[in-house]
Parts: sequence; structure tokens; C-alpha cells
Amino acid sequence: MMKPFRTFFSWFALLGLVSAASAQQPAVPALIKIVVPFGAGASTDIMARAVAPQLAARLGTSVIVENRAGGSSLIGADAVAKGPRDGSMLLLTTPSTVTAAATVRTVPFDLNNDLVPVALLNEGPMVVAVSTKTDIKSPADLVAAARAKPDTVTYGTSGVGTLAHLATEALSDAAKIRMNHIPYKGAAFGVVDLAAGTIDMMLASNATFAPHIKAGRVRPIAITSREASPSFPGLPTMASSAPGFTVDIWAAVFAPTGTPAPFVQRLNREFNEIAKSKELRELALADGAIPVTLTPQDLAPRIRESFTAWKKLAAAKHIVLE
Repeated sequence: MMKPFRTFFSWFALLGLVSAASAQQPAVPALIKIVVPFGAGASTDIMARAVAPQLAARLGTSVIVENRAGGSSLIGADAVAKGPRDGSMLLLTTPSTVTAAATVRTVPFDLNNDLVPVALLNEGPMVVAVSTKTDIKSPADLVAAARAKPDTVTYGTSGVGTLAHLATEALSDAAKIRMNHIPYKGAAFGVVDLAAGTIDMMLASNATFAPHIKAGRVRPIAITSREASPSFPGLPTMASSAPGFTVDIWAAVFAPTGTPAPFVQRLNREFNEIAKSKELRELALADGAIPVTLTPQDLAPRIRESFTAWKKLAAAKHIVLE
């Protein structure tokens, strides 16, 4: 028969173990808000609304999506950077936030110090497309046309300082060419002019071009990834004629710096699993993107290096987002 003092000691030890285990589990907020720094209906918004119910089920809490568009995505990003540091406010965004922070004259927050990367949901290439009214049918044709008549080949983007703008300038440097930038208030406006032959080429997501490619008004000639992609059979890389050129579109989640590290790690595990779900895979596939599993520690230097590279390019090209 166990003696009373041993019984007391055993229960005391057990309670200590339970308390220690509980202390190691990060607290889950009663409500998590995923901020999307773009308007309702944007691809990132659609992705966030697919993510929210899955995250809610995994964490056993409520998750909502809030759109805070404006300022080239910096308004929403700033709200999260200055938000509560308990994991209750997250940012789901794209490289647009990085390029905006690298080009805007006054940034309301410090991208590298006020936000901590949580997870990378997916990543894929941009598509290089031209008007079918041009004679350009390959990356080599594009480079040859731009070299033959510098500054006469026109390219459209969704605006000054956007990923498409900086990426096309990086392409010009890699290929040693000069093209004429025509900024629009959104990629949708640019692709309409591309289809009409008003401009010659654009870099954008596959989803931006898809209806016009299907209608035969826009011709894809390359992708911007380092290697050919099975999602785009027959399309070469732009690097085949512009050595070293590579750009990817991604969707990533950030939290305010100071969010408890154990909860950031928990979120990372959950988002990595959500990214592999059938629903998220199908959404990513529309742009030829694939799930990517990275730890916050692996993702952080990638974001920093990307920001530094875009900021250097913007300074060299005198690109300033007002």
C-alpha cells in the first residue's frame, strides 16, 4: 500500500509536469485577423479566404479576413506592423509589399524590423507576354527588337514601383537593353492595351493574361523562373536570353515583430500544412505556383535579400513611388 506522503509527492510531481507542458503551449488568441493589403476579389484576398477556415479549424479559434487596400499595400502592412503582438493580427501579402517598401519615399514602418516572416504559402514564376500584333515570338526576339531600337519597345505594368516594374527593369539590365515604361493603374488596364497592340509586352501573373491568351490576343513567350516549369509546357525561361534574370511571385504570411516565438513556430507548421491542401494547391496552380515549406528562420533572410536587391535597383534607376 502506497504511503500518504508518497501519494502526495506523486500527485505534486504529476501536477508539475502538466503545468510545465501547458506553459510550453503558446496561447492561441480568441480571434485572429488576417489582413490582406489589397481589395476584395484580388487573388491574395481569395487565397486568404480559403486559408481562414482551415487555420480556424487547426487552432480551434475564430479567424477572419480584413481588406486594407491602398498605399501600394503599405497601409495594410503598416497596420499589422503596429498591431498587437500576440498573434491576433497577421498579414498575407505578396512581393508588392517588398517592392513598395523599397521604392516609396517615406515608409511608415521598417519592413525588416517591424514584421517577422511566418510562412511562405506558395511560389511561382511571372509570365512574359507580348501582343500578337508584334513579330516577337521568343525571348531572343524580344531582346533583338529592344536592341535594334532602344527605348521604342514599350512595356506596361500595374504602376511605378510595382514588382512588374522593377522586374522588367532587372530584365533590361540582364539583357543589356532599354525599353519604354508605360505605367497603368492596375495590371488589368495594361493587359487590355497589350491585347490591343497599344503596348508591346508585359510581365504579370498567368491569371492576368489567361483570358487574353485564350482569345489569341496575347502571346506568352517565356517565364521568369530559373528553370522551365511543367505548369508552362513549351515556354522557355527569360534567362535563356537574359542571363541571370529570375523573378518569382509568392504569397507569404507575416506577424508583428514581438509576436511570441513559440506561436510563430506553431503558425508556421499550420500554414505549411494548409499550403499543401487541395484547395490551396488548386488556387496556386492557376499561376503555376507550388507550395513551399520554409521555417521562419529560412524565410527571413530571403525577404531581407529581396528588399535589399530591389532597393538597390530602384536607387540606380531613380524609381520613386510617391
